[in-house]
Amino acid sequence: MTENNDVVVLREGTEGLSMESYAETLRDRLPDRSVALARTPREERELVPGARVVTGITVEEDLLGRADRLELFACTFAGTDHVPVAALAERGVAVTNAGGIHAPGIAEQAVGNMLVFARRLHEGWRRKERSEWRHFQSGELTGSTVAVVGLGSIGKAVVQRLQGFEVDTIGVRYSPEKGGPTDEVVGFDDDDLHDALARSEYVVLACPLTDLTRGLIDEAAFATMGPETVLVNTARGGIVDTDALVSALRTSKIRGAALDVTDPEPLSGDHPLWDLENCLITPHTGGHTPKHWDRLADIVARNVERLDAGEDAAGLENLVRAPVGE
Repeated sequence: MTENNDVVVLREGTEGLSMESYAETLRDRLPDRSVALARTPREERELVPGARVVTGITVEEDLLGRADRLELFACTFAGTDHVPVAALAERGVAVTNAGGIHAPGIAEQAVGNMLVFARRLHEGWRRKERSEWRHFQSGELTGSTVAVVGLGSIGKAVVQRLQGFEVDTIGVRYSPEKGGPTDEVVGFDDDDLHDALARSEYVVLACPLTDLTRGLIDEAAFATMGPETVLVNTARGGIVDTDALVSALRTSKIRGAALDVTDPEPLSGDHPLWDLENCLITPHTGGHTPKHWDRLADIVARNVERLDAGEDAAGLENLVRAPVGE
């Protein structure tokens, strides 16, 4: 039996957060609409065909044949490679993502990691573990140059939070002619990128993983970076050549790395990155925040209101385009 609802929340959660709390947050944002939570595969089969909006990690393609009312699939991830975007587009269903909701937390973590290396807090933590009261020299973030590779929502949030630290910033983006919030902006041209790497004490990766950026930070990039450079990867592990990174850290070609993402991910227990004192690792938690559902529900609610007002799907917030030729 098919039950009609304005919004159906699928059962699979994300980042350890309850989908029940997501559904409740959507009900708060959309008090005049019906929001149902599908807790089981059977409930998904029953509820998806009668929904106007479905939201979750992905939607099974075999459920779409009967989903005649479906207008929007709102993915709870920023990435949508796992979503049948082309199949949804064929049925006239718009797809949106969660892009931007993680930016504040990721940016704060990136700046925090820069401060850890600037003030050598990780050395202080090691000495505390040994109950060792022995002074060491720290540096300053002030006066440094920070290259931010990618000026999307995360890159912009990093730059915003660096204001007040008296640093120089270089932005690297696909379309440098558009400018940006950094002191200067360059493109991904090899010469421009290496010039930025050579001048930066901190390199923050905040770009998507694409054919252009896969393996972008390779042996040649580490050779260009100076021995005081710290790499901060907030993006995707595949942007960095892991073997080249391990070598650069072991031989002090760079000062250190702070990784929230790795390649492979997760790292095996015997991976050499774990044993390097100049490498900080967090298990892809940079975007975790108690405001996750609040920010995503705001986007979904605004899009529902746009659909109710008869606006064209092309104007939806966080709209994902179907791949060309598919």
